[in-house]
This record gives sequence, structure tokens and C-alpha cells, in this order.
Amino acid sequence: MVAYLVDTGILIRHLRGRKAAVHLLRELGSRDRLAISATTRAEIRAGMRLPEDRATWRLLARLETISVDREIADRAGVLVRRARSQGRTLHVIDALIGATAAQQGITLLTLNAAHFAGLGLSLYPLPDELA
Repeated sequence: MVAYLVDTGILIRHLRGRKAAVHLLRELGSRDRLAISATTRAEIRAGMRLPEDRATWRLLARLETISVDREIADRAGVLVRRARSQGRTLHVIDALIGATAAQQGITLLTLNAAHFAGLGLSLYPLPDELA
């Protein structure tokens, strides 16, 4: 069973060789399954750099990709509205990622915890080197 949904920023840091990100994904991945939203996969593919091409494909192959379905899309809309009612802006891309974690009942690993605060999502406490 998947335990964590990994957000785009952490994957980018991993691909750029940031030790804290590499260690975190290695540690969590050794005991639990990691996944990404199809939205995160699209973001990573859109930003792929040629020198990172092979490493990117290897990383993506190790992560389950969870498709965005109607329930996730609907939940994302609710998250955007909830954030707006709190006087905050949550972009649809981020809402889709958060809704994927919520719909699957898994914890979100994100550098943008403030975007998701107060929205009822389970967030992983990142080490200081990553936060």
C-alpha cells in the first residue's frame, strides 16, 4: 500500500542531488511505497533537463503514478474554495496534488506545507534541511 504522495518540489531537489531530499526518499521508500500524482508527473516531465533525463526516468519508474479522476477533481475544487474562504489562494495544480493525497488517504510530502495548512490534509514534517 502507498503511504506517501511526493510533491514536485521534493522530486526536483532529489534530481538535483540535494542530499536531504535523496536521503528522505531513500529512507521512506525503503519501508513504504511512494507515489506521485499524475499532475506531479506532468510537472516533472515539462521541466526535465537533458542532463537529468536518464535519472528522471529512473526516478519516475520507482514511483506509482495516481491518475486524476472525477472524485479527485471534485475534491480539488473543494480545497480551492476552502482556501479562498480562509483568505488564501490555492492553485488548481496544487489542489489536485492535495486532493490526490486526501482521496487516497495518504500523507503528502511537500515543501509547500503552508499552501495546504488548515485544509485537513495529512502532511509529513520535513527535516529543516528541506523545509
